[in-house]
Amino acid sequence: MTRFDVFNGDADGICALHQLRLTQPVQATLITGTKRENRLLPLIDAGAGDTVTALDIAMPGNRQALEQMLARGAHVRYIDHHEPGDIPTHPNLDALIDTDPQVCTSVLVDRLLDGAARRWAIVGAYGDNMRQAATRLADALQLDEATRARWRELGECLNYNAYGVTLQDLLYPPEQLYRAVSPFADPDEFIAKQPHFERLSTARAADLLQAEHAPVRTCASGARIYQLDDANWARRVFGSFANHRANIEPTLVHAVIAPRSGAGSVTPEQNPEAASEQNRCYVVSVRVPHGAAVSAHTLCTRFGGGGRARAAGIDYLGADQLDAFADALARAYPQPCKTEPTP
Repeated sequence: MTRFDVFNGDADGICALHQLRLTQPVQATLITGTKRENRLLPLIDAGAGDTVTALDIAMPGNRQALEQMLARGAHVRYIDHHEPGDIPTHPNLDALIDTDPQVCTSVLVDRLLDGAARRWAIVGAYGDNMRQAATRLADALQLDEATRARWRELGECLNYNAYGVTLQDLLYPPEQLYRAVSPFADPDEFIAKQPHFERLSTARAADLLQAEHAPVRTCASGARIYQLDDANWARRVFGSFANHRANIEPTLVHAVIAPRSGAGSVTPEQNPEAASEQNRCYVVSVRVPHGAAVSAHTLCTRFGGGGRARAAGIDYLGADQLDAFADALARAYPQPCKTEPTP
């Protein structure tokens, strides 16, 4: 029997798995990647007797592989908060899917474990920009403000590290960060005893500062479209910058765009046609206020992307689609959003 732990490489995926393995330790093969690498189940060949734990990876891109491994006799536990589409019905599938805008996978695992490793659920929620959810969990532990601030920055740094088109854009491979975190039940111990937090925090601050100087296009409604450089730092920070701007101006819609070119996944020598296509593509991160008439997920699916109600993205937006995307954004949010109170 083989066990597989399959998880998104961002803060939510890392902290969700860490909670599980702190309370339910097993030896498992780790499968992960950058934040945008959601199609992870096709990478494994699980069958009869094998156990797969899938965390924080959207089901639509993994459904075919999921159905195949279930048919082969694998048992799958699937925990996620993204829009799932049709969830397969199978006796070997244990699915916990909740798309509530105030829930992330770390919060779902915390719920499953009755708070047994809640400290890391708080870090994961902060990292996924679920500040209200993180605050509720922090209130339950009666954390002081200094501790909340440290854990919020840790979560945001873990999340920052996962953005990027390829691993070459990141400071650490997500598997390395998970393994670095895994010995520590207390986030403060990780901060104090490992060098990763300080390095990530310093780099994130520098990248956010550069992003603040990016050209910005403002729609009539006040929606902002930021165009970042063709550089590793830009691909690394674009999602964190979207969260950053959304937290500063929570009543506005924000879209951050960065070129995919230069990411190193395809070179002209290897495949001239593919490299040329990549050079014409962008990655996009969209944030909309709570209660917006059109969800970020709905907007991004029009261009082959997806995500959640308030936060979504597009992995491949052609250069010839930039104007169409800007127009769709302006049409979806023609006036400043009338936000509902955050629950």
